[in-house]
Amino acid sequence: MLTGLQTVWRHLPHYWVLTRMNRPIGIYLLMWPTWWALWLAGRGQTPDWRLWLIFTAGVVVMRAAGCAINDYADRQVDAHVARTRHRPLAAGLISPREALGVFVVLCLIALLLVLQLNTATILLSLVAVVLAASYPFGKRIHHLPQLHLGLAFGWSIPMAFAAQTGSVPTVGWILLAANVAWTIAYDTLYAMADREDDLKIGVKSTAILFGRWDLPIISALYGLALGLLAWIGLRQGLGVGYFVGLSLAACSAAWLVYGARSRGAAESFQAFLRNNLFGALVMLGFLLG
Repeated sequence: MLTGLQTVWRHLPHYWVLTRMNRPIGIYLLMWPTWWALWLAGRGQTPDWRLWLIFTAGVVVMRAAGCAINDYADRQVDAHVARTRHRPLAAGLISPREALGVFVVLCLIALLLVLQLNTATILLSLVAVVLAASYPFGKRIHHLPQLHLGLAFGWSIPMAFAAQTGSVPTVGWILLAANVAWTIAYDTLYAMADREDDLKIGVKSTAILFGRWDLPIISALYGLALGLLAWIGLRQGLGVGYFVGLSLAACSAAWLVYGARSRGAAESFQAFLRNNLFGALVMLGFLLG
């Protein structure tokens, strides 16, 4: 028992890296749609601070859990990919059992958070766990793991509506669809950075599926996301400030796609990182609208 605790203590820095807490971009990309949903479900009123804290903490915890189970699923291939070969599990700094343990502990923390919410939200959270746990294995089965990730990253949207209103209205599902389109777009950019390595090891992705049509399709996906967000604005009667925010988000999308025009690994990854600005500008639109 004592030896196990000593091992855990020594490996805490590796667990930090395993859960990507040193790379918070994933937290931001998951946080923005959650905050969109909380604001929209509250009809422009600031959500109860307790709900805001629960969902914000839940985003951090479940993103960390998703990273842990992702590295467990990829433990045989990460060592063969330049960008991931130094991750703790791939480098042999921690064991697969430890990674699973981290995943389970984080899911238990998420459970404690969600148990403070209503029954509808608790039931929806079960779907969230299944999506988070199954996503890392999807890339071995089908060419649309980015769609799988979009559902996993966006499932906080119906949960946020359920937590505030007890149900998920049509606008909540439209917002989820917009987020799924956005997620496929930015995660395809992310996958473009690994495309050559993924082809060698047999991992599937939309970057491989889209091929030379990658940037046109990514552009269309941004257009779809923005179109659905505009529909929400019209449907909910949001003010002109909302559409100003969407216009700025559209400019940021054009900028980041243009930045990836060389399709190089570094340029594609940088374009992926710039999606934090897109999410922030949409949130600005909700605040102004």
